[in-house]
Amino acid sequence: MRAELHAATVALRAPLRTANGDLRERELFLLEIDGGWGEAAPLEPYDGVSVERCRAALDAYLPILREADPSVPGVRVVDACRAADPLPQALAAVDLAFWDRAGRQAGKPVCELLTDAPEAFVRVNALADTAAGAAEAVRAGFTCVKAKAGLDDDAERLAAIRAAIGPDAALRIDANGAWSVAQAAAHLAELERLDLELAEEPVHGVTELRALRDRTRVPLAMDETDAPGSGATQLVCLKLSRSGGIGALLAKAAFCHAVGEEVYVASTLDGPLGIAASVHCAAALRIARPCGLATLDRLDGVDPGALAPVGGMLEVPRSPGLGATPEQFLR
Repeated sequence: MRAELHAATVALRAPLRTANGDLRERELFLLEIDGGWGEAAPLEPYDGVSVERCRAALDAYLPILREADPSVPGVRVVDACRAADPLPQALAAVDLAFWDRAGRQAGKPVCELLTDAPEAFVRVNALADTAAGAAEAVRAGFTCVKAKAGLDDDAERLAAIRAAIGPDAALRIDANGAWSVAQAAAHLAELERLDLELAEEPVHGVTELRALRDRTRVPLAMDETDAPGSGATQLVCLKLSRSGGIGALLAKAAFCHAVGEEVYVASTLDGPLGIAASVHCAAALRIARPCGLATLDRLDGVDPGALAPVGGMLEVPRSPGLGATPEQFLR
């Protein structure tokens, strides 16, 4: 098979403040396998995976991909790559490329390969840094706003955001594991008056999340802890890159559902291929809660195109495959 790897660095239109520091650019890898495209999106401050580590895994995959018989099922080739290096962020690129290739060959969008009845639209949340940005998002039709927490101005900023979006829009926060259990319990008690929809990764670790769950009335969502099925939180945020691709994300979702955990899907500031694949997953899972996939507008030089949210919704791509290519979006 033909397999080609490309690197792309994309600046953020404005720095993103998080408890882990400011993020200013995204380094992505684009993998083409016989006309199918995939994407690797490591994010070291979030998942601990460096660009160099991800590149090494992808380089190890290239000879395996080039020597593979095109008639061999993609899942077997992905397994061969996993045996060479099990890095999820790199495997995601291979997995996506084979799903994109399969959809193109079948003349169907990926979601229709995943289920007989995918949703046509996926509800998404806005990511707001300021009260002004949150108010603009609500005017644009978003019904849910996510704001970063674990920063030194949480109380004032989050109160201003709630005032800006009014009482009807949902407000969720993400602390990226910045707090201890005691700190999180105190902060969430103070923030209860803001009627939070959920708090994502307020503390890090299964033990810590379980302890906090007994000390707060705010619903908790697990993200970086990445222990689906542990019962530590009511909700689990699933991410394509960390899962290792579409198949692995759907398997995690099934595990969560089996033990009564609700899931939603979010981006690690992925590029268009990763966002498109995540939208297909959310559509196949028929997720009703807003997903964190409205992030392409933060990447400079990337045109969201059909993946731009309208009224707080993303339309699921209908063209064969993932419905996104580097040529369409990276200028």
